[in-house]
Amino acid sequence: MTTDAVRRHDPEIKTFASDNYAGVHPEILEAIALANGGHQVSYGDDVYTEATREIFRGHFGEQADVWPVFNGTAANVISLRSMCSPWEAVVCAETAHINTDEGGAPEVTGGLKLLPVPTPDGKLTPELIDRQAWGFGDVHRAQPRVVSISNTTELGTLYTPGEIKAICDHAHELGMLVHLDGSRVTNAAAALDVPLRAITTDAGVDVLSFGGTKIGLLLGEAVVALNPTAVAGLPYLRKTSMQLASKMRFVSVQFEALLGGDLWLRSARQANAMAARLAHAVRDIPGVEVPRPVEANAVFAILPADAADRLRKRFRFYNWNEQIGGGRVEVRWMCAFDTTEADVDAFAATLAAEMHA
Repeated sequence: MTTDAVRRHDPEIKTFASDNYAGVHPEILEAIALANGGHQVSYGDDVYTEATREIFRGHFGEQADVWPVFNGTAANVISLRSMCSPWEAVVCAETAHINTDEGGAPEVTGGLKLLPVPTPDGKLTPELIDRQAWGFGDVHRAQPRVVSISNTTELGTLYTPGEIKAICDHAHELGMLVHLDGSRVTNAAAALDVPLRAITTDAGVDVLSFGGTKIGLLLGEAVVALNPTAVAGLPYLRKTSMQLASKMRFVSVQFEALLGGDLWLRSARQANAMAARLAHAVRDIPGVEVPRPVEANAVFAILPADAADRLRKRFRFYNWNEQIGGGRVEVRWMCAFDTTEADVDAFAATLAAEMHA
């Protein structure tokens, strides 16, 4: 059998722009091939999706209900829509992905009112939540209903199980629910060295957006209702949001491969370890500052803008904050499951050379 497709990129070239840039983990590709051939019932009534539901329940508890979708924005919007009535609102960090990087999808597609809160490190606390969780019963104010947090956060920081529990306890006392954007929840659990349920189910989270793409899936995220009483209409919302895959088995089997064994943990540990190695390698380069703690697989650095531009010609990455002043910028470097020690060392050596150019 032949194909007219040609490889149009150098597979040896790695970047530090995003863990979304990485390819598909070989074990995930093998799982997709395993699910191929023959016929299976469509739209999620296949044997692979049922097996995946049981695997999720093994991680998150027998009460968990799982709804695979194509991408992270959909997982977040569908989760939040299932938790909110049209007159209700979502409290989130100002830097939250739903507030900064989803193109207004929560508002446009979900009809959701976001109530953002400035935070020093991307993390909410009960006290910070209270800055927006008020006006209950006031017909003139959107009613706060959900607290949405991210773990890891968009600033690369981690919530501990105790911090999440404190947020959940406080939100529940206010009559609110808690959603966790877990696009990198595997990295968080690996960094904290805890089971996935320790920072979700056991801490009191009601609904989880579970990320797969950033940890090696071809495509696929999942809405996980940890508290089924907190949601309404999930199967209908998934369909009306155009997220019901006809050939669901190929989405689901990826999660089976990821979560059925330790692939999620191995992949997350690799990405986290490479970020720690990168931070150590660049921290002592004159003119480079690492201003934020490196807690998972993200490294933030401040360096001269011209050096960043030169470095970017070989290794793609993004500016995070261009308002630093003094001709400097803050950049973000992300490590993925396939980042190697050689990749990190080559990047650090090139950075050192550019800083002296």
